[in-house]
Amino acid sequence: MISRLSPAQSDDSLLRQRPFVAFWLARTFSSFGFQMFSVAVSWQIYALTQSAMALGMIGLMQFLPSVLLALPVGHMADRYDRRRLALAGQLLEWLALLALTLLTLLHWPEKTALWGLVFLIAVAKAIEGPAMQSMLPSLIPAPLLARATAAAAVSGQSAVILGPTLGGLLYVAGPEVVYGVSALFYLLSIVMVARIHYVRPPQPRQPATLKSLFAGVTFIRERRDVLGVISLDLFAVLLGGATALLPIFAQDVLHTGPWGLGLLRGAPSVGALLVGVWLSRNRLEKNVGMIMFGSVAGFGVATLVFALSTQLWLSLVALALLGGFDMVSMVIRGALVQLDTPDEMRGRVNAVNSIFINTSNQLGEFESGMLAALMGAVPAAVLGGVGTLVVVGVWMTLFPHLRRRQTLENEAAA
Repeated sequence: MISRLSPAQSDDSLLRQRPFVAFWLARTFSSFGFQMFSVAVSWQIYALTQSAMALGMIGLMQFLPSVLLALPVGHMADRYDRRRLALAGQLLEWLALLALTLLTLLHWPEKTALWGLVFLIAVAKAIEGPAMQSMLPSLIPAPLLARATAAAAVSGQSAVILGPTLGGLLYVAGPEVVYGVSALFYLLSIVMVARIHYVRPPQPRQPATLKSLFAGVTFIRERRDVLGVISLDLFAVLLGGATALLPIFAQDVLHTGPWGLGLLRGAPSVGALLVGVWLSRNRLEKNVGMIMFGSVAGFGVATLVFALSTQLWLSLVALALLGGFDMVSMVIRGALVQLDTPDEMRGRVNAVNSIFINTSNQLGEFESGMLAALMGAVPAAVLGGVGTLVVVGVWMTLFPHLRRRQTLENEAAA
């Protein structure tokens, strides 16, 4: 069941939660800054090298820190002041962007230096991520966490849609302008994080043993509902990565050009944005387990429709629905994991969750590409959609308590 809130109630619930508003603004500013930086650095490196491999190195520089540092920084987020860790990460990103601006202004950019600064920004984001995510449940009442998660996701999707466009327009004036504006966005984010009123009791300084380092993995393995939602998302995204094949579908199936590819790329974000806005104003109150499974099944069905479509308009609708269903499952997963995890464990659990998310996104694209090379894009996408539906059926059997779960709040604790 989903309850509808009036605008006045929504204001009371979210807009009047000052710590959350500062958190939301910080995430919005940093997301826009990162998206603008991403489009500028990829364009600049390709202009310097004319090499697809050089572009691929950007992805590798961003992926390695997110996986290799996840467990250590998750442990740090549970031992130290999370707000200061988030500030440290964002300050490092800001300094790297200033360095990019200066190098470009002085006409010193070289691919190795650019890769190095991309790597530094990825390290900083790895430090910032678990700390910021772990703060959210303490900034807002538990019944509002799902709506707050949706509101944060809306800002992220807005940045994904608008950030590259703004960055591309500013790039006409030079990459240093894009980096400078991105640095300004990060400076605004730093100010907002500094304004977050976040109070956390002093934590015991546990030694950094292997047991404490992998405590997040142990916790997830022992909590069936948390394991269920995280692994369900992992395998659904891993199998249903049809969006990685969009250039093939645009050219060979839908017979459209770059403009059509742009529409196809934007459609999932548009669907996710619309659903995210709706979820930010409506509360999930009952049957969250079945809603979660239903949204992942909807993701699989939308993937099948896209795979079999030969019309651009139908493919756009399918991708928008795919993005919308993915937003529902993401909001439920994010809120459920946060609410089922004790505060002293949230850093390490969020770090493990980020490994699952990053791995599924990267490997999902790889899996889709390999299958498309072996059997063609359409059969690969169909197989991915069918595989997602099979995973939903298997997971409903393996995790019956998650299937019967009624609320996002920890029912056992309640």
